[in-house]
Amino acid sequence: MNFFPVIDPAQKSATAYYDETLRLVELAEALGYEHVQTVEHYFTGYGGYSPDPVTLLTAMAARTSRIRITTGAVVPAFTHPVKLAGKLAMLDHLSHGRLDVGFGRGFLPTEFEAFGIPMDESRARFDEGVEACVRLWSEEDVVFEGRFHRFGPVTLLPRPYQAPHPPVFIASATSAESCAAAGTAGHHLQVVPSVTSAEQLSGMLQKYRAAWDEAGHDPAARRIQIKYTCYLADDAEEARRTGEFYERSYIDHMAKAVEPLAKGNRADYPGYEKFLEKARNYDFAASLAANKVFAGDTDQVRAQLERTREEFGADLTVSLQFNPGGLAYGRAARAMELFAQEVAPAFTG
Repeated sequence: MNFFPVIDPAQKSATAYYDETLRLVELAEALGYEHVQTVEHYFTGYGGYSPDPVTLLTAMAARTSRIRITTGAVVPAFTHPVKLAGKLAMLDHLSHGRLDVGFGRGFLPTEFEAFGIPMDESRARFDEGVEACVRLWSEEDVVFEGRFHRFGPVTLLPRPYQAPHPPVFIASATSAESCAAAGTAGHHLQVVPSVTSAEQLSGMLQKYRAAWDEAGHDPAARRIQIKYTCYLADDAEEARRTGEFYERSYIDHMAKAVEPLAKGNRADYPGYEKFLEKARNYDFAASLAANKVFAGDTDQVRAQLERTREEFGADLTVSLQFNPGGLAYGRAARAMELFAQEVAPAFTG
């Protein structure tokens, strides 16, 4: 289950959102969900209620004992690697080894501007941050000489609970090259079908699996998280009406957040210059037909999940958002129950 707070303070206060989120996490554990995760964003209704995923995940860890705790994702460019590695190592202990760490590159101009970081450094800072965190977790007396950070010799405390370090996931939106690099390095993968075509995503996953196998990593150890928003209800029409309303809200919030990037035509972020046009022409029915969002009753969502398996493979963990925007707690909880009881058993036995 994933939590991406696309919500304005006028709709729901931060306190109310966090309280409801933690209740849903407790329910997710009781229902047998595999993991919970959250994002890192700032300033706007597009994710801005989660500026520090480690803080929210720590609260989740304190209320659970089995479910895995996942960053989906932290942005290394915005935090010194010594600080980031230390925070995550602490969370690994507080969760007793239930932490999975997803790293993301970041893509919102206002966030980079606030941190005083040029966007054209985003990939280099991402690569360097991931490398530094992994070394700090797995080595002692680390001497690091990077383009942006130099330190050492230092030995991080605490050492991670999981040896040699928590599982590392790479979040990739559209880049097959990033997926292949993750596979070669033996890192796991996080992808979002809503921002790419099925054909492009299939190619990304193909390159990732091939690179993983070519590097000699154990195929059974490979983990891929694929993220959807899921509008599930006893009544299919209600689910679709809810989906259309909140997906439109999501698109509007995201369009406002990426507008400076979309207008900038930055070569390092290809395709974003077309995003505003896509947002203006957004069609929920077309998105649903393309299987970019789940919506309906249990039979319909089960069929969508089967299509996901056919298109992208059976070696996937589906990460679902049930509480987008200002959706009431009770409706999100009911969707989680329906999925756990009537959809998931068709795939998990």
